Amino acid sequence: CRAMTDDDQGVAGDLARLRRSIDNLDAAMVHLLAERFRCTDAIGELKARHGLESRDPRREAAQLKRLRILAAQSGLDPDFTRKLHALVVREVITNHEAVKFESGAG
Repeated sequence: CRAMTDDDQGVAGDLARLRRSIDNLDAAMVHLLAERFRCTDAIGELKARHGLESRDPRREAAQLKRLRILAAQSGLDPDFTRKLHALVVREVITNHEAVKFESGAG
């Protein structure tokens, strides 16, 4: 096992600092997703109460288009954004269908 050089310690410090930032960002993403799902859960209840469809393909398409533009402007791969959006929408639809079933509307 070799002793850490000043350069090694600098790299270790940089990694620790960057990882703290990543940890903070991950926490923020979890909180943002939780808030998003609180909103979509309320939408699911509203849709179930009024007999509306769980899916809104026009809304989904408009959101995806908007998110892809935002991703490109932010330097994020728009295809990654599409995949993430699809994952979130799938979960939202699953939740909406469960609410509809539980309410007896489905």
